[in-house]
Amino acid sequence: MLPRLQGVYTKLLIPSARVIFSGAIATTLVIGMRQLGLLQAQELWAFDQLVRLRPDEGVDRRLLIVAVTEEDIQLEKKWPLSDRTLEQVLNKLEQQQPRVIGLDIYRDFPILPGNKELTKRFKQSDRIITVCKVNDSSNNPGIAPPPNVPKNRIGFSDLLVDSGGILRRNLLFMNPPPVNKSNGNPHLCQDSTADLFSFSLQLALNYLKVEKIEPKLTSSNELKLGSTIFKRLKPNSGSYQNTNVRGYQVMLNYRSPRHVAQQVTLTEVLTGKVNPNWIKNRIVLIGTTAESIKDSFYTPYSAGQQKDQEMLGIVIHAQAVSQILSAVLDHRPLFWYWSDWGETLWIGIWSLFGGIVAWHIRHPIRFGLTIVAALAGLCVICFGFFYQGAWIPLIPPVFTFIGTAGSVVIVDRFNKSGYTKAIYDRLKNPFKLNIEIDHSKKERQVAQITQTEYFQDLRKKAKELRSKKPLVNETKKNPQTSVSSDPEYLQQMHDKVKKIKTRANKIDE
Repeated sequence: MLPRLQGVYTKLLIPSARVIFSGAIATTLVIGMRQLGLLQAQELWAFDQLVRLRPDEGVDRRLLIVAVTEEDIQLEKKWPLSDRTLEQVLNKLEQQQPRVIGLDIYRDFPILPGNKELTKRFKQSDRIITVCKVNDSSNNPGIAPPPNVPKNRIGFSDLLVDSGGILRRNLLFMNPPPVNKSNGNPHLCQDSTADLFSFSLQLALNYLKVEKIEPKLTSSNELKLGSTIFKRLKPNSGSYQNTNVRGYQVMLNYRSPRHVAQQVTLTEVLTGKVNPNWIKNRIVLIGTTAESIKDSFYTPYSAGQQKDQEMLGIVIHAQAVSQILSAVLDHRPLFWYWSDWGETLWIGIWSLFGGIVAWHIRHPIRFGLTIVAALAGLCVICFGFFYQGAWIPLIPPVFTFIGTAGSVVIVDRFNKSGYTKAIYDRLKNPFKLNIEIDHSKKERQVAQITQTEYFQDLRKKAKELRSKKPLVNETKKNPQTSVSSDPEYLQQMHDKVKKIKTRANKIDE
């Protein structure tokens, strides 16, 4: 039984140990790099790719965008638009009974003429949501909302941009940071004690009010609308590492790369050319699309566009409004994430899978095809989860899968070729190799010397002397000469041989 058990140990336990060991090292290295933020750029790139792969969900019929185009500005011959023009647009829209109107145009000071009429409309209408800008630093006072507008009809228009200039997150509400330098006219968006809602959230809440859906906070202080909970973004959610998550942030779930809502121009509204059914009971957003105003941002769709790579600010607000309404009313998935342990386990599983593939598939072509198929399967799985709102790691499993597979292949090939044993033997006795080389070199040098004609002649003479028998008569006549001469001559021959060997040793040294 012992040989059989040893065979099982060799076939199963040793390979398994190598795969597990290689997988553990690869997983640890990748997790460490991830926590240091070294993979964040690659993972956010993968997020953008997955966003672009999703199908276009088309226009949200609950929204309408009134765009202030470059042509509209040329007709008005003025920017910013006068208060009178804005009042006329709002009047036209309210006549068609929209559910809520969002004015994404700053109006912190009067633009004559028409200021009194516009101020009156702001006070009397309960449909209009205006904007302000929160100070983004202690030395920036921000932009005030229009005067005399109730707090519940003001939303901040600030948007969050990741490093690299791409907008992936949506800020729902926050407390403004304190201001060191005031412009002498403090406003709501400078009040660090105020709970400010974003422009998009204010529009969505006013729309949902008619549906009798009010915002609530769960026991974990997360926003709940109806049965939908908006999971708050954490510093390490998804692929983010130590991200600034001030306020209440969620991932922005884009609906469409371009056509999130029907769009008309300011002039079309003023001239009555808009279908009333496009306005009634909808959310109407008013904002600029003119290139001269420069209100645009890079999005995950930007890399896939040949031109018009930036998305207009008013369109991004429409994306955010559509996300909230679709999640609450249509049960469209919001982004959610695994815990750190779940992500680590997922990355580790793919690491072990890579080692198993490398150990069992030895044929180069089949091995390469299996690697490609496995990585394609990983992408399909991640996209399937992403389509359902789950943002799970994609790039780290790719790295651990390839890293473990590569290390197992290298170790296995070294063992098969005997390199590992040879290296071990050499390292076990580092002086053994030199000794073996010295002995072989010495033998070659001695062989060269013994094959010389001079040495062969000496050996021949020595052999003749050893075989020579002293004559009896000569011994009797001169015993001392015969006894003393032959040994002396032999001794001289031995001394010469000894000198030659010593010389060979010195050459070797």
